Amino acid sequence: MRTEIGAARGSTAVRRVLEDELARVRAGRATEPHVVDVGGGTGVWAVPLAAAGCRVTVVEPNQDALATLRRRAEECEVGGRITVVADDTDALSSRVEPGSADLVLAHGVLEVVDDPRAVAAALASTAAPGGAVSVLAANRYAAVLHRALAGRLTEAKQLLTGADGVLPDDGESILRRYGTESLRVLLESAGLKLELLQGDAVVADSVGEAESEQFTADELAEFEDVAGTVSPLLDIASRLHALARRPA
Repeated sequence: MRTEIGAARGSTAVRRVLEDELARVRAGRATEPHVVDVGGGTGVWAVPLAAAGCRVTVVEPNQDALATLRRRAEECEVGGRITVVADDTDALSSRVEPGSADLVLAHGVLEVVDDPRAVAAALASTAAPGGAVSVLAANRYAAVLHRALAGRLTEAKQLLTGADGVLPDDGESILRRYGTESLRVLLESAGLKLELLQGDAVVADSVGEAESEQFTADELAEFEDVAGTVSPLLDIASRLHALARRPA
């Protein structure tokens, strides 16, 4: 199972949401937040979160990715804050104590697991009562639009009308894509309350080198911050970011 795909990275807007959530946790008690990073890959989220003072549990089956994670953690001197569970996402419920996480990350995960409903339920049960689950998922309609604009209309139609929003040549790297409604339904069916749904990379993934010379990175980030919260622009972002809460 490949977990570290494009949806795992996220933007400054995503990071800001997570920072606000962790600030909320810290305001409620003196102990450091516990984050569970499911499909954490090479530590693109885990290492910065550990450096920010969180205890992080990473669930990841890929040994090469874990080797990179450990190297990054040691370089940043946060190895003692990160616990590695070298297992598949499906083993989450048996390998991580239920109700133990203040924040659960599933970035680039729901696209690649065999049973997303079971995984969503496991994410919800891993969060403490009142805790949050952060999901980043590939957007079906962004994939449709990008292929249509490239003149690949047959592929665009397949993505639009197919049951899971994938093409035969997508292989094992991605099994499904989501829209805003299907992602909402998945999370709510797991017993979570959706608090935020925003687009991640409305145009950032489509900007070419020539276009990028016309504005600064800060200007692009400012545009994305606004566009990612407004429908229909958020509906065509490359990725969808949801923050959902387990009822207290």
